[in-house]
Amino acid sequence: GKESIVWEERKKEMQVMRPIRILVVEDDEDFQHLIIQTLELEEDLTIVGLCRTREDAVCTALQTQPDIALMDLSLSRNGMEGVEAAREIRRQTDAKVLILSGYEDPEIVLGASRRAFASGYIMKSQFFMMVPTIQQTMQGPTPQSHMIRAALMQQLSAAEQCVCRRMLGEDVLLRSSEKTIANQQTSILKKLGLSSKKELCHIFSVY
Repeated sequence: GKESIVWEERKKEMQVMRPIRILVVEDDEDFQHLIIQTLELEEDLTIVGLCRTREDAVCTALQTQPDIALMDLSLSRNGMEGVEAAREIRRQTDAKVLILSGYEDPEIVLGASRRAFASGYIMKSQFFMMVPTIQQTMQGPTPQSHMIRAALMQQLSAAEQCVCRRMLGEDVLLRSSEKTIANQQTSILKKLGLSSKKELCHIFSVY
């Protein structure tokens, strides 16, 4: 009735008013401090967790269910631990991932963002872009997320891309046999490192 309509409208208002909940994963103490200082100046942003390791990041993400995980690309000297942490967070929560990169090479950053199933990235040298990037990412797909989605799709053959789009719910006409399509579905999941169609749809939901 009328009360339920009013309540639905109220819920929408509350969602609009609710601050964006952010998990910060950064092992550089000075840079982490800079992130905290910057985010705390914004009324529409709130920090729900601070982590420095892959294990802590995944555990905290599961506990706090953030909207955004700000993920340092290189959490250790071994290289890109942030990618592995980001993949786990994307697979197990609804959080969108934004990669924080000290690397300037766009190929490295896009490749890492693709493997991390990220929604975007922020170069540490362009730190002033952090807040607007978070806000834009929460509003919906961005040019960065479209580019990362395209990079994910480019790992597949042309035929697999069509099958993938159908798996994602698009109306795609496929002329192959059911057996061929089933084999292509298996190949798609293997190439993307995913376990099921459900997981595929979850990963691509942010794009």
